[in-house]
Amino acid sequence: MAGISREGDEERIGPCLAGCKDPALKEILRTAVQAALAGGEVLRGLYDQPHRITHKGAIDLVTEADVASEQIVLEMLRQAGGGIGFLAEESHSSYENIPPGPVWVIDPLDGTTNFAHNFPFFAVSIAYCEGTVSKVGVVYAPMQDELFCACQGSGAWLNGRRIHVSDASTLQDSLLATGFPYAIEQEIEGVMAVLKRMLLRSRGVRRIGAAAIDLAYLASGRTDGFWEINLKPWDTAAGMLLVSEAGGRLTTYDGKEYTPYIPEVVASNGKIHGELVGQLLDFTRESA
Repeated sequence: MAGISREGDEERIGPCLAGCKDPALKEILRTAVQAALAGGEVLRGLYDQPHRITHKGAIDLVTEADVASEQIVLEMLRQAGGGIGFLAEESHSSYENIPPGPVWVIDPLDGTTNFAHNFPFFAVSIAYCEGTVSKVGVVYAPMQDELFCACQGSGAWLNGRRIHVSDASTLQDSLLATGFPYAIEQEIEGVMAVLKRMLLRSRGVRRIGAAAIDLAYLASGRTDGFWEINLKPWDTAAGMLLVSEAGGRLTTYDGKEYTPYIPEVVASNGKIHGELVGQLLDFTRESA
């Protein structure tokens, strides 16, 4: 079974492990990294091969790689034990309420449409959460071999290098990112209205197609802000910790506290957050 075995893997998570002061969280972080790397190896092995594609919706895809990656991730997390529950996109995706106990929140392949089209931007995303709080987050982009990780209170890291959000101080000087919902036909007017507004007020907008990568890139200063609707917990649970530990901020569109169980998020380097919220406020669905 794959784990932290390739040369350099232990070294590139060492600084993040060293910064994690809670011994229990340190072991959870190590387990999450091992599982993410193993899932990533599966995805890399299946990339550029003929794919078996099924549909959860008109444009919401599942491939054999989603299932294979999730299987090995779940197997490794189960072997680690600890009595932690699971919330995973393909096999443990049902939830009516916030899980009451500790839970692994897993997306085995964030960016399935990209993967299916051999567009090499996708990731394995694993978070360890207690209630609405992410305490460990790992995002692994296998085609770039980029391992982003964070432990609550110890910063965010990319391949052993500490990362920080950008210093952009105005929306006009910012590069933004967003994503489009699968039910785009039901959301098109609002999505396009927000996109037009942001395009006219920023340096540009990028759409990668994987929220975990969007948040990891924001945490590492590659972009300055991000917004999206209709996301699920496994899309953001790991990435939100990366952003907050890198010095950024996340809220709903109306500036209220964000959790992975709220289906709208705006994230930023903090400095442009007020401007972003100002542009998104009248599109929120979370106001009472």
